[in-house]
Amino acid sequence: MIISRTPFRISFAGGGTDLESFYGEEPGAVVSTAIDKYMYVSVHPYFEDRILLKYSRTELVKRVSQIKHPLMRESIRLAKIHGGIEIASAADVAAGTGLGSSSSFTVGLLHALHAFEGRYVSAERLAGEACAIEIDRVKEPIGKQDQTIAAHGGFQFIEFLPGGDVRVRPIIFPRGKEAALNERMLLFYTGATRSASRILNRQRRRAKANREHLRRIRGFADVARESLHRGRIDDLGEILHEGWELKKSLAKGISNPRIDRAYAKSRRAGALGGKVLGAGGGGFLLLFAKDGRQDAVRRSMKGWREIPFKFEPEGSKIVYVSG
Repeated sequence: MIISRTPFRISFAGGGTDLESFYGEEPGAVVSTAIDKYMYVSVHPYFEDRILLKYSRTELVKRVSQIKHPLMRESIRLAKIHGGIEIASAADVAAGTGLGSSSSFTVGLLHALHAFEGRYVSAERLAGEACAIEIDRVKEPIGKQDQTIAAHGGFQFIEFLPGGDVRVRPIIFPRGKEAALNERMLLFYTGATRSASRILNRQRRRAKANREHLRRIRGFADVARESLHRGRIDDLGEILHEGWELKKSLAKGISNPRIDRAYAKSRRAGALGGKVLGAGGGGFLLLFAKDGRQDAVRRSMKGWREIPFKFEPEGSKIVYVSG
């Protein structure tokens, strides 16, 4: 048996510029981090020459082409496995909550499949193959940041170049500042999942009209990187706020009145900024509290479930191997 563990992610700035509709014409960039919430994928030999898949449903098929789950089908096909395999998955957080779960699943599945076949693969290769499956084969209207941070882990500045290349550079914090930043970050569940594809399709259709807004959002990634390198972590709160206000203008459904009321209340309690993670519309609301105002912000979010988290320095890894 092989088990892979792949982190989810939080994105702070630049989201939307990792879509080809933007980076195909000019470089995009994001500041993003892996967190200690994970996707687990296990791969085990199956005693028959069939493929058994266990996720929210169960599939038992004779041929790869019969698999209904598109990410599983294309990942198994890419790994050149034809049968005699059992795959199961489990996650710390539900899908559709803005933490990049589908990409973490794809990266983790590929990692486990390659390990099952005795192949070592780099983080760069895992990210590239996951992008090829999700974007090129399955035709999801998503960008490249989720696969990249899931594979690499850490706190990263990631650039997306017009030719399709992706460049990953770690954010280097002054001593103690990364831990201080983590203490100021609060994560709350909105109580709703959503379809990222629907919102991203709307955003993609408006790519030309939104280009100036997206250029500003891309600029926030540059400013965030510089501020964090210098240890000016309060700057990130203001960047989050400005970025969130711009992001809400990109497409319908990114926010809603309930989220807007909670966000405004948290700001009055001491949050410098925040955003709904991922495409928006539900999932998790990230808030950046002023130093010493974390408890006040928590009180302002009474009734919302807080999810404690830590930054995760490692990307996808194989955590268990048995003969």
